Amino acid sequence: MAVAATAIGVLGTLVGSFLNVVVHRLPRGESVVHPRSRCPACGTQLAERDNVPVISWLVLRGRCRFCGVAISLRYPLVELATGLAFAAVVVIAGFHIDLLWQLPLVAALLAAAAIDLEHRIIPNRLVIPMALWGGATALALRSGELAELAIAGGGAFLFLLAAALVSPAGMGMGDVKLAGAMGLYLGASILPAMFIAFLAGSLVGIGVIAVKGGAGRKTGVPFGPFLAVGGIVGLLAGADLIDAYRATFLS
Repeated sequence: MAVAATAIGVLGTLVGSFLNVVVHRLPRGESVVHPRSRCPACGTQLAERDNVPVISWLVLRGRCRFCGVAISLRYPLVELATGLAFAAVVVIAGFHIDLLWQLPLVAALLAAAAIDLEHRIIPNRLVIPMALWGGATALALRSGELAELAIAGGGAFLFLLAAALVSPAGMGMGDVKLAGAMGLYLGASILPAMFIAFLAGSLVGIGVIAVKGGAGRKTGVPFGPFLAVGGIVGLLAGADLIDAYRATFLS
């Protein structure tokens, strides 16, 4: 298991490197495949040695080798977070065929969180493929759970849609669609995922108000990162949280 988790963790850092391309290009309507990675400032194509996840950023001390412009800390953080999250999935959920939907879910959530933090949007070009892959893997690998997954996806979508209609300034349609896509993967675990997302969002909102005072009420805080945190927790521990709730309050 340690070997598998390490190998998948290293794979995760490579996926994280690709996610950085997605985060930078997708909101701009650019291809995530062509051209090859280049410096956002000077446009110089990067050599392979400058594309090693995390390590290249450290070796270059966070600056472009060619123009010296600072490279955002987001790059190594996304790579490291993806690697750690991938390894955690293997350690907690095991090394099995379900990784075909679990790891893409984690990757999509991290990309959505990073894009929402940087651009305040969650693009359809990310959420739609995410939902399609969730549906495809459900049909192929989880046929016995199709009803649960469909209900979870529809329920999460409608719940956040109602929230968006009540408070358009606090909830965007990207959040609504992301929650629906999450439900297609998580099934019943979407319930603790949504609870954690709203709890984390509320705590951060309270913290912003505490720091900024009345002006904090008008500070926009993207909800996508909280959905991502909730979704990953739901994936790793959702079933256990549901069982704990049942044992505490329903038995």
